[in-house]
Amino acid sequence: MTTTATEHLLRADGVTVRFGGLTALDDVGLQVAPGSVVGLIGPNGAGKTTLFNVLSGVLRPTAGTITWKGAPPPGRRTHHLARAGIARTFQGLNLFPMMTVLDNVVAGADRLATGGPFSLITGLGRHHRDERELRARALAALERFGVAEHAHRLPGTLPYGLQKQVALARACVSEPELLLLDEPASGLSGEQISALADQIRGFSQDMAVVLVEHHMDLVMQVCDHIVVLNFGRVISTGTPQEVQADPQVTAAYLGTPADTPGDVNGAAR
Repeated sequence: MTTTATEHLLRADGVTVRFGGLTALDDVGLQVAPGSVVGLIGPNGAGKTTLFNVLSGVLRPTAGTITWKGAPPPGRRTHHLARAGIARTFQGLNLFPMMTVLDNVVAGADRLATGGPFSLITGLGRHHRDERELRARALAALERFGVAEHAHRLPGTLPYGLQKQVALARACVSEPELLLLDEPASGLSGEQISALADQIRGFSQDMAVVLVEHHMDLVMQVCDHIVVLNFGRVISTGTPQEVQADPQVTAAYLGTPADTPGDVNGAAR
């Protein structure tokens, strides 16, 4: 089905990013429809992280436009986008080491607070009600991701796979409309990656997802649409089957003939 511009949650058009004489992204476009899972793949240095940083407000493009629900994003800082309904995870987790697991997830629910900055600073008004409600939401998110029993531990005391679940809980607790996942499978076992695939498919019932990932088994399983970058340019877009069959992708990234799904999956490891 063809999706019109007004049906896109997030759209990037002609995005170019230059760092001095280096062009990191060159006229890149990307569209994310509600409830879709869009994969962003490419070899190291292709520009994936740069594009992710543009989409999440960390980096301002040299040229091009980003639209959210058909209009300019409400501010370009990360917290502006978070309040608009865009959340992201980080490859390096970015959990607060001296805060409990529960408090880390509460921090991700900030956009749901209704008391405003005055009540948060003074402790008056709705502050205490907000705190109770956000902690209840955070506990529910931890339960959803199977880490509620660790709510009062510091994240650094947990195995890496559980820390990943805490990061996912923090990103999802605010009920975003768009979730940006930055290499969520890195450092996980095969069993954990299989469980992650189920989680991502479940996310699409409530939110759209943009996935940056090197693990091709996961990408091909969960994505509806894939965008392939190489040297900062889009070289292929389409369904997983279309991307697997594209000779440009085979040459630039996958490295083996794409005759079968098994060839693609094995080549990316």
